[in-house]
Amino acid sequence: MARKKSKANYFTSETEEYIKKYNVSTDSEYRAKIFTEHIYLPFYKLAENIIHTFKFYYTDVEKIEDLKHEIVAVLLEEKIMKFDPDNGAKAYSYFGTIVKRWLINYNNKNYKRLKQIGSFSDIEDSFEVSLDLDSPSAISLSNFLDEWVEEMYEDLDNLFIKNSDKQIADAVLTIFRTRHDLDLFKKKALYIYIREMTDCETPHLTKVISILKEEWMRKYLFYYDQGLLNNNPL
Repeated sequence: MARKKSKANYFTSETEEYIKKYNVSTDSEYRAKIFTEHIYLPFYKLAENIIHTFKFYYTDVEKIEDLKHEIVAVLLEEKIMKFDPDNGAKAYSYFGTIVKRWLINYNNKNYKRLKQIGSFSDIEDSFEVSLDLDSPSAISLSNFLDEWVEEMYEDLDNLFIKNSDKQIADAVLTIFRTRHDLDLFKKKALYIYIREMTDCETPHLTKVISILKEEWMRKYLFYYDQGLLNNNPL
């Protein structure tokens, strides 16, 4: 089963309720008060936690503090109104996913730019980044896979438009989520298993799997490159 993340004590169910109140209100003063007193700190701490947990240190700002405030601004100006509790996602998971994806893109952009400026060792020294694959902050492949499955479930509506594609993707992700309980590991057997679950043709299944594979590789290569994976097996 998927690894369950403990809810951070700075981002509670009360925080989510205030985000809902913020989104439905049309009173600018009331919304400003809610954000200042009940939403700003959870957003700030969320950004801080993700930056340091995953070592997103390739920045184009002088201080990490500036990056935290930039993330808070993005959440306020572009993302907070898009949160819809009726979709089933919890606010902590929803905004956490947004921050991680934003930082992955941001970090990759700056990493490529910095590699053009100097040698890789120079970059490492200047940012004090550790690429030790067995570092305490690195996560196991099993936890990485669980995290990827969670992200894919949360992003199904963006990745797939057709309900039939979502159904297939759900079946594939279910296999990853319940992998420890499966006795089937041959590719052909898994394909047949999914086809029985979804009643789809192989080309349709292959198309959906290709999209999920691209998302997997994007996330895996970034984590591997940044030393965020350790050598623990699945």
